Amino acid sequence: MPYIPLEEHLPGVTGLLEYRKDTAAPIRELTQILLRGPSTLTEGERELIATIVSHRNQCTFCVTAHTAVANIFLEEEKTSTRIKEDIGTAPVSDKMKALLTIASQVQESGKNVTTESIQKAKDAGATDMEIHDTVLIAALFCLYNRYVDGLSTVTPTDPEFYKGLGQRLKDHGYHRLPQGYDHLKKSNQ
Repeated sequence: MPYIPLEEHLPGVTGLLEYRKDTAAPIRELTQILLRGPSTLTEGERELIATIVSHRNQCTFCVTAHTAVANIFLEEEKTSTRIKEDIGTAPVSDKMKALLTIASQVQESGKNVTTESIQKAKDAGATDMEIHDTVLIAALFCLYNRYVDGLSTVTPTDPEFYKGLGQRLKDHGYHRLPQGYDHLKKSNQ
């Protein structure tokens, strides 16, 4: 049960973002830029970064949501499963393995990122912008994970909820839906 009163039809971070729309606006904008804006990393790759950080932070809502959207972008489920099991053997490029490793280091502490891991990413073809964005996405998802779990938001258990959320995030990105979220009252009751 959430520690503060949140709308029952808005589980996870959505309820929190609706609770304080003024603080939500810049967070949503940053997320939209990082995960959907122009980048040499695909949207699926950027969702994998969000997935690995959320997985390592044990944030059930966020890891399930971002796994779902990564799977939609990648058009398969094996990659998101494998990165959570072992980045080193996951079916991603060496560059993505290096970036996911950096994201994992950020999840533990920004000070855990090493010159060796940065060099390994560069040697695998990562640009300075890709390294920057990986660190910022990882830091942002640590914020989200702690926000969601720190206020004990509702975490749905129905996999269909996350498939729908993943599709909504793919189709609409991270901006607030123009019509709001009242339409979800019917589907979540």
